[in-house]
Amino acid sequence: MTDFEFVFALFSLLLGLSMVELLGGLGRALEARFAAEAERGTFAIGWLTPLLAIFVMLDLLSFWRAAWVLRGDIAVSGTTLMAVAAFASVYYLASRLVFPSHPEGFANLDTHYFRVRRLVLGLLLVLLGAQIAYYAAHPVLVKAVTNPLSLGLTLVLAALMVAAMWVKGARIGTAVLVLLIARYVIVYLL
Repeated sequence: MTDFEFVFALFSLLLGLSMVELLGGLGRALEARFAAEAERGTFAIGWLTPLLAIFVMLDLLSFWRAAWVLRGDIAVSGTTLMAVAAFASVYYLASRLVFPSHPEGFANLDTHYFRVRRLVLGLLLVLLGAQIAYYAAHPVLVKAVTNPLSLGLTLVLAALMVAAMWVKGARIGTAVLVLLIARYVIVYLL
């Protein structure tokens, strides 16, 4: 087993659990929606929380992909294991917060979105900053973040994330989340 395989097992386990949290949250929200329909109650999932979940999942996948790029630079050490555990744990926390534990307690999940968006997106911005700092500390990797295309795409990502944290209103929030998702889809297709 290589050092990368050893460290990546921990990283992928925690990131995998993050994806399960996102999908489990969506499942709970759908169950609450079906129960409300059966009881002739009202419960709306809305667009904001599911779009945030999609964005978090795409962001998570980008870091999973980044780990593959770094595979030659990873060595097993206490520092590496703690850093990987901390990094992936922040992703888990962000993923856990996207959907409420008890969605039936909300008439509309947009209310939950406006409660957690700053924390979730703030955590993702911290992870983005940590990734950039890691790349900047390695001469071979610094080229990956300083080329004009990469730099521009990173600035667009950060600006849209900050905008999503502060815009008011469901329509504008939805538009910003759609732009964040589109940015990742475009990057994945390049």
